[in-house]
Amino acid sequence: MVALNPFQLWTENNVLLACISGSWDERAASDYSKALKHEASQLKGRPWAHIVYLDDWQLGTPEIEPIIQDLVTWCLHNGLVLTAQVYCPHSVKRYQLDKMIIEKTLTFERRVYTEEQSAFNWLAEQGYAVENASLRRCS
Repeated sequence: MVALNPFQLWTENNVLLACISGSWDERAASDYSKALKHEASQLKGRPWAHIVYLDDWQLGTPEIEPIIQDLVTWCLHNGLVLTAQVYCPHSVKRYQLDKMIIEKTLTFERRVYTEEQSAFNWLAEQGYAVENASLRRCS
């Protein structure tokens, strides 16, 4: 079952912020893919970063994996250079995310953090600072 609002997305500067929640099925993944592409397209082809809060995400069905893999490919071809994922250690969650999202290429890097401030600090160090370095909007 998917939560009523399985995700929230917004942009600040060249950073796309996201909060993910609930158990995902194919529809949730497709809706997220469309919404993220819409938000990212507003960054007008500039390099951008992504921070995503995943503590409230409860994994997904196997059908989401190709959708998210295609989304990752689209993002990499449309300016994504950094991704910071924020969630408490969870081996099954890490396993599914690793199946869907590459860790590093010559032009992209993904890191996992247990708390959001470290994630925001890393993005800022890489030139992707936001004024409101908080994912409180997720609550």
